[in-house]
Amino acid sequence: MRILLVEDHTELQHWLAKALRDAHLTVECADNGADADALLHTQDYSLVILDLTLPRMDGLDVLKRLRARGGPRGKTPVLILTARGGLEDRVQGLNLGADDYLAKPFELAELEARVKALLRRSVGNETLVHNCGALSFDTVTRMFSYAGNALALTPREHAVLETLITRTGRAVAKEKLFDEVFSLGDDANLDAIDLYIHRVRKKLDVEGPDAAVITTLRGIGYLLQPRSAVGGPGGAG
Repeated sequence: MRILLVEDHTELQHWLAKALRDAHLTVECADNGADADALLHTQDYSLVILDLTLPRMDGLDVLKRLRARGGPRGKTPVLILTARGGLEDRVQGLNLGADDYLAKPFELAELEARVKALLRRSVGNETLVHNCGALSFDTVTRMFSYAGNALALTPREHAVLETLITRTGRAVAKEKLFDEVFSLGDDANLDAIDLYIHRVRKKLDVEGPDAAVITTLRGIGYLLQPRSAVGGPGGAG
């Protein structure tokens, strides 16, 4: 899942971005309101973490413009993160359409818990655990297990597999995977997805009908399903 973090304090931005990436999230950053507004006008995000006191455009104005656009992008969940802890600011932010509010200073564990809750809500699915054969993904801990054992994944491998398992049995376009795995500033192209699909397949390569298999659908994308639904070990080409 891709998050937009809007924070003008450089050290705090870097710290938060690292913590969110360590939680297996794809993070893009903006350090002013105008850039954030432009990104929200053209890009899709699962969540926005928005500071209020920003250069070039105030955070509340960014929020107001986002909600005024309507459509799917206009409904993107927003967590306000700010040093403005007064009741009036909180009420104003919530009235403008913020989904949650966290005042600085804060504990990282609380931020992560609120982020996870909003992300579960953002996909319109309260399912806590997604399964595909012997593969499971816990949306609360954001951890994968395979045949009962923890599955070690790099952040980008995690992003690929999370996108696929939350859409088990449905084709996922390569472009969609790319958007979930890479940020705008990353030096990568669509072909990089093939590399991560290959790496994830190797980690899912076990015997038995309960194995999770990634099938390539030429010209369409990729499909995650149990091997029993594919029809044998040769169905993952």
